[in-house]
Amino acid sequence: MTAPLRRWLTPVVAVLAAFAIVAGPTPALAAPSTPTPSGHEEDDEPQLITDAIAEANRNFLQAKVKLDKSKQRQLQLGKEVQAAQQELDALAPQVSAIAAQSYRTGRMGAMTMLLESRTPDSFVKRAAVLDELNMVNAQKLARVTAAKNRAVQAKLALDAEVREQTKLTNDMAREKVTTEKALKLVGGLGFTGGLVNATSPVARIGPGRTADGDWRAESCSEDDPTTSGCITPRTLHAYKEVRRAGFKRFAGCYRPGGPWEHPKGRACDWSLQNSGFSPWHNNDTRMYGNNLAAFLIRNADRLGIYYVIWNRQIWFPATGWKSYSGPSNHTDHVHMSLL
Repeated sequence: MTAPLRRWLTPVVAVLAAFAIVAGPTPALAAPSTPTPSGHEEDDEPQLITDAIAEANRNFLQAKVKLDKSKQRQLQLGKEVQAAQQELDALAPQVSAIAAQSYRTGRMGAMTMLLESRTPDSFVKRAAVLDELNMVNAQKLARVTAAKNRAVQAKLALDAEVREQTKLTNDMAREKVTTEKALKLVGGLGFTGGLVNATSPVARIGPGRTADGDWRAESCSEDDPTTSGCITPRTLHAYKEVRRAGFKRFAGCYRPGGPWEHPKGRACDWSLQNSGFSPWHNNDTRMYGNNLAAFLIRNADRLGIYYVIWNRQIWFPATGWKSYSGPSNHTDHVHMSLL
């Protein structure tokens, strides 16, 4: 038996004072809305969180260019609306004159003009004048109608442009906030070194979760698949979900002695190695620990996670990541405790 393995089997005699920070469990952050590959499938390599941030920045720049063009187009449309209105204002007196002419001649004005003709020549002349007047009036009215249509269409286009600007602005802000939250959730760039997937698989909901998001108390009633001890049904469910997500290296759950979660069957330690425990020493072991911790945290409210300890840091749903300096610095395994 290796020294690290004997160390894991030794009862815990002290814990971080930060445990007292949380007076009671609170709902954890939501899990991803859509399932994603676990990161262990050869044909679908997951995206790193740093790549996701870079992509978000590119999307931001592209959206900003579109937004700038939209603003320029908005100015142009504003000028078109203004020009159309000016033309309407200029035509208003002519429209008023047409209306006044119609008022003077009445609805039968044209017929009256023709009937007042006393000679054939006079009739023809009056008919010609009336035709010319109608043509001029029709042209003016057509200009007025065209100007109105241009103004209306320009205004509709302007409104659509403004709506698009608002959408682009919201998309940029949402993408920026999302990437920042995703990085902060898993501990930040300094903590992970960027060696963590941008997403995690979605875990199936564990047993005992109530409608209001609380978790019913459970006894140590299930056989522990890692030792001869026992674990709770919720711990067994979480263990299986972690395995199902692709994290299949060595693990140990039940451990006798001590006041904390291991002897209650409510905790597991996930090693970075296929057997035994030793600290991370390369990108593979560090990324394995990062991704495992990220999976637990992203699915905390689905699994009933109480806290996670990894690489000198401890995570509570209510407080996020905090520095940890307990008996073990947890650089050789990821610890999970369940409610």
